Amino acid sequence: MPARRLVLASASPSRLALLRTAGLEPEVMVSGVAEDGIARLAAGEAARTLAERKAAAIARRLRGATLPGQPAPLVVGCDSLLTIDGEVRGKPDSADQARAWWRAQRGRSGVLTTGHAVVDLATGRRTSGVADTVVRFGCPSDAEIEAYIATGEPLAVAGACTIDGYGAPFVTGIDGNHGTVIGLSLPLLRTLLADLGIAITDLWTHTT
Repeated sequence: MPARRLVLASASPSRLALLRTAGLEPEVMVSGVAEDGIARLAAGEAARTLAERKAAAIARRLRGATLPGQPAPLVVGCDSLLTIDGEVRGKPDSADQARAWWRAQRGRSGVLTTGHAVVDLATGRRTSGVADTVVRFGCPSDAEIEAYIATGEPLAVAGACTIDGYGAPFVTGIDGNHGTVIGLSLPLLRTLLADLGIAITDLWTHTT
């Protein structure tokens, strides 16, 4: 078992699956923080701000709740945004918006930005960072877009797109780390943990 308790401040099943595939077994706690006040921020600053809010909210909830003799938890928060033609997109507000986005982005490229924040409750230290990956969109037909929207997936992901589900056939390629598009960059997480003096290998619960 790892020496530290890892808590993921996100309801995203894709982030959880990504961490589990990498040998980690985090607990999931949903922050419930508002995703407002970022409209005028650049994508990187906005994603980092939201990730920091999520991690901080869970850290406050957990502070003082650790039993004697138990290691204080590490909290990881993430948030993703897609930028295309200078427009920063989070999750679509409706099926109509998801449809409009997909029709406009066919055959084009955007940048998926994921902000990451880590809080170490043992020391009170925290760190954060941002990862970018270029996403190249295919040209799904109107019928394919309608079928995709009907799955509900695009309403739950930044920019109405992802590469680890129903949307995968409609992305022709990426330039950068695939985890960033899924919602969590494992290389960046490793770097952030190292900033806090923690080796990601010490958090492994199993090896693959």
